Amino acid sequence: MLEGGGTAGAVSKITLPEACPQARVGDVSLGTPGWGLAVPGALEQHISGFPSWELWRAPCCQPPAAASGCVTTVLSPRPWRLPGWFGGAERCRVCALCDREASASHGHRWGSFQGRKEFQAGPSTKRGLVRRCPDGLSRGHAYRAPRAAQRGRSPPRPLLSEQRQRRWQRYPRDASGRPAAMASRGPPQPNQYGGAARATLGQSPFASSPHQLPRGRPPLNRWRAEESREKRGIVPEDGPGPFAIVGRHYPLYPRLPGRDCSDHAVETVAPWSRDTERRFPVSHQLGHQSDGPYKPVKRALLALTIPLETLQAVKGRMLQAMLKGLSRQTHEQANVRMLPTYICSTPDGTEKGDFLVVELCQSHVRILWVNLPGNGNKSIQEIYRTFNMPEDIMKDTGEALFDFIAECVQQFLSGIGSTQQSFSLGFIFPFRCRQAQLDKAELISWAKEFSCSGVEGKDVVQLLQTAINKQELYHVNVIALMNNTVGTMMTCSLEGKPCEVALVADKGTNCCFMAEARLVEMVEETSGQMCINTEWGCFGDDGTLSDILTPYDEKVDQESSSPGEKRFEKMVGSLYLGEIIRHVLISLAAEKELFIGSNVVVLRTKGVFKIQQILEIIESEQGTAEAKAALEALGLHPSEQDCCRVQQVCRVVVSRAAALCAAGLSAVLSYMCQSRMLEQLAVSVAVDGELYHYCSRFKEILQNVTELLAPECIVTLVPSVDGNGRGAAIVTAVSLRLAAQRQGVNQLLAPLRLSRADLERVQALMRQEMELGLDQETNATASVRMLPTYVRGTPNGTERGEFLALDLGGTNFRVLVVHVSEDGIRMANQIYVIPTAIMQGTGEALFDHIIECIMDFQQKQGLMEQVLPLGFTFSFPCQQMGLDKAVLLNWTKGFSASGCVGQDVVQLLREAAQRKQHLGLEVVAVVNDTVGTMMSCGYDDPKCEIGLIVGTGTNACYMEEMCNVGTVEGDQGRMCINMEWGAFGDNGCLDDFFTHFDQLVDEKTINVGKQRFEKLISGMYLGEIVRHILLALVEKQLLFRGKPCPKLQTKDIFQTKFLSTIETDGLALKQLQTILQDLELEASSEDSMVVREVCQTVSLRAAQLCAASLAAVVEKMRESRGLAQLAVTVGVDGTLYKMHPHFSHHLQETLRDLAPNCTVTFLLSEDGSGKGAALVAAVACHGAEPKGGPPLSP
Repeated sequence: MLEGGGTAGAVSKITLPEACPQARVGDVSLGTPGWGLAVPGALEQHISGFPSWELWRAPCCQPPAAASGCVTTVLSPRPWRLPGWFGGAERCRVCALCDREASASHGHRWGSFQGRKEFQAGPSTKRGLVRRCPDGLSRGHAYRAPRAAQRGRSPPRPLLSEQRQRRWQRYPRDASGRPAAMASRGPPQPNQYGGAARATLGQSPFASSPHQLPRGRPPLNRWRAEESREKRGIVPEDGPGPFAIVGRHYPLYPRLPGRDCSDHAVETVAPWSRDTERRFPVSHQLGHQSDGPYKPVKRALLALTIPLETLQAVKGRMLQAMLKGLSRQTHEQANVRMLPTYICSTPDGTEKGDFLVVELCQSHVRILWVNLPGNGNKSIQEIYRTFNMPEDIMKDTGEALFDFIAECVQQFLSGIGSTQQSFSLGFIFPFRCRQAQLDKAELISWAKEFSCSGVEGKDVVQLLQTAINKQELYHVNVIALMNNTVGTMMTCSLEGKPCEVALVADKGTNCCFMAEARLVEMVEETSGQMCINTEWGCFGDDGTLSDILTPYDEKVDQESSSPGEKRFEKMVGSLYLGEIIRHVLISLAAEKELFIGSNVVVLRTKGVFKIQQILEIIESEQGTAEAKAALEALGLHPSEQDCCRVQQVCRVVVSRAAALCAAGLSAVLSYMCQSRMLEQLAVSVAVDGELYHYCSRFKEILQNVTELLAPECIVTLVPSVDGNGRGAAIVTAVSLRLAAQRQGVNQLLAPLRLSRADLERVQALMRQEMELGLDQETNATASVRMLPTYVRGTPNGTERGEFLALDLGGTNFRVLVVHVSEDGIRMANQIYVIPTAIMQGTGEALFDHIIECIMDFQQKQGLMEQVLPLGFTFSFPCQQMGLDKAVLLNWTKGFSASGCVGQDVVQLLREAAQRKQHLGLEVVAVVNDTVGTMMSCGYDDPKCEIGLIVGTGTNACYMEEMCNVGTVEGDQGRMCINMEWGAFGDNGCLDDFFTHFDQLVDEKTINVGKQRFEKLISGMYLGEIVRHILLALVEKQLLFRGKPCPKLQTKDIFQTKFLSTIETDGLALKQLQTILQDLELEASSEDSMVVREVCQTVSLRAAQLCAASLAAVVEKMRESRGLAQLAVTVGVDGTLYKMHPHFSHHLQETLRDLAPNCTVTFLLSEDGSGKGAALVAAVACHGAEPKGGPPLSP
């Protein structure tokens, strides 16, 4: 089991039980007694994803002491699996375990297992699989059990004899417990980075101080091997080694047979570890003049090698630079500009048509004709022609440059015989631009030796279109501008799985990715995705990379045309790698380490090393021969050792470029994973450029280091095929597809989008129907019934006492006791169930059951001896004849009890109480839930004179002047009017606002043609409206690629709660797609955005219609009271209002616009149907109900 670890000096204990369960990372029992693994904390997160990792140690060894930031992890013994950390699947010359040169008899080799890199040991022996290792167990190397033991036939036996253990114990030790002979030993040499297990004994990452462990570190190269063992204080060969570890240093540049030098090789190392004072070894520090233990060659190589900790820091700095570029406040000061490209989608394979592409290159212009078949784009046809640019045109005027490009287009079209065909053109412009739209981009600055005047700050798309029009090519329209990085990403999105990241490692370097549009503050778009062009070549221009810049980088920068700019690109781009190598060789030659006796003046000539030569030196089986040929072509006379060292320099420079690219790419991937709120991100990365295509070392390091730095991401690198030309055509096609889709969606949703004039008309119609409903003569024909409730006042805070409340509105009903006192309101309640047989039986049985439940509740509450006023919330359609008299018009919600329709429900309740001989019941008021909501909020705010319900259904009530209520006698005071506005429009006055989708929903309801306003805005129907719109979009090939969606045909499958979830702010696209997948809807990112837009349109219309009707209410109240300005509170309840993320905001915003003379405050109701009914009873008992009397509240 794992114990301890994490702080300097703490001891990590490994308990080795005799019988253990299956291994787990972190807190793990061992599958075989006596075998364990110590893992540094820096790699713990990466290792945790691979529970089959293991290293071994002998059972007799002592556990190590833990160092700061480390953790000891125990894993079960299985075959080696170190995914993606090795330099190749070839036999290595440096043993992964002992750092000694391997031979055919050594037994250690590289292999592959299930697509991952895996270490495999050599032939089985009686002592174990690494018996032939020159240093043996005395070096603390990893041992594997004999094959018989691995198959479970016998446990592994100890690898040290008792005699050797006793000899080890007799060895003199100092006070700290370590061998005294090690006291004179200097700092250990750090290991290489790249992925093998290490037997590290001299300076372990787990040691709290140097040399704490009882064994010396094995030699890493011939230079160390040639030192005398006595001088280094190494203990005798028979001393045991305590454990094997995965160190923070691993070989990125392993020496491979046939490709490395044999006699004069310099083993390139990376300083992955630091000393106890957290400093890198002195020889790793740039500018250190003393050779120390290293020769100048090794010091130069170390200067160009970046530790893993530093790569992690570079990743963090890149993330900070990205966030700075995305922020509106800091964008202008950012070096990583994070420029929006206005490309909001990747191809889906349906793009088709003929397209033109113009690619501006460093020395030529390439024109392409590309045909996309629309069948997944698997058989793309293209024709291209290259036009060489005059040498002086890059320094000429911008007009001359674009005129030349237009002439090339004209010649190309003439050559293919298509001078009259209409074409959409994509323009690849590989320079930094500030895009405002896909077809509008201002040049920020030139690069790559271009400096045409009159272009910076101008729209380059317009400049090209103007030049094309000069050639009378009016049928050619520039649709999209992009750089080659974006084209690379688009080209690799053709295999059904979208590619969302692109990396270019060519003469320059750049990266783009699909970001969440809501996080890109420079654009107004807040939904969906948008491709961001990082322009990371300028990363480090503010000095953030100063700790990894070498003197060679400084010299390359000084000689460039833009000193101090594009520092990252100058360490990564192939245009500069040859220059870095040249300066390294100049430095080594000056120190007499290279080309002794040769005239090296030629090395001072810029550009003598071409990237093609460098890649051949690295990649060729005869790398040293290639180096020799290249050097001799310059007039040098290299020795064999010179060629080896040049090869090593080339490798370390290219490897550093790959590692830096990996650090930048890992920052992008981690940002994507975090912004999408994912635990793990699986993503394809399109890669283009000569470094990636022609250098296997670059490709391998890029993959491996990216996996190390972004362990939460599963990365697939996809080589791009003509990302410049073909990719630009695809971008252009995608932009046209999206434009056509946008036009179709807008056309379909147009009837649901209400203008201000539409809302003012709805407000006027509601006001008209309210007047008709209040008038005695027209009440019967009005769609808004305006029913009097006989509630004459709202609570004023002086109500006191205990009251019962009965809330009947469905299959469950509640009985409540409400205590109203100076301290506030206290309630107790119980829910009772109404069986279906009673719901559909007789009225007597129903009300008898209700009385029995009331009696049960009173008995439990100790209220049987009291006669308490009761407020009855009866949420069914009623014609109210008085405060305590309401005639049931019809049953709803599954009720069909006989003998109730047309009867006074209060009287039915009283008769049931008499049958049950329950005399302690006094029903004083019957109300609906809307009135209860107003009364509940009125207790907290005396200004609350409006009740609003927007949930499964909708309704409103308000306090009307009695003089305006023609259906009730009396002119004094006010009365609450139950509007029953759900039926607004049943008389046809809203027909102009009913869409085809509303009609489809209405036709499938049980009350066709009724409650039409409610069907426009209530939660019961909004999901159905959305479902019918989605079906129409699918039918028009605007959604889900036109594929049938059987589940979407099911009524009520798209519930209104989905609208609330889908419209939630900050919801990542992946989460939205997951919601749709639960409905068996396979949605792309574009489909998801269309679904969200449909939901937003439907819910916005509902909120606006509700606000327009409410505006009619408040304006009527203001005018009836003769006020210039009305201040009123609305008590509101309902799941749609409470749960939808934007409904309340849209309602209030629209209401302010339509009723500017009314200050309306909204107050959420708490239990309006329960507490509100009791408060109606309290107000009635307090004297608020004398006929014709004044209200208790003004």
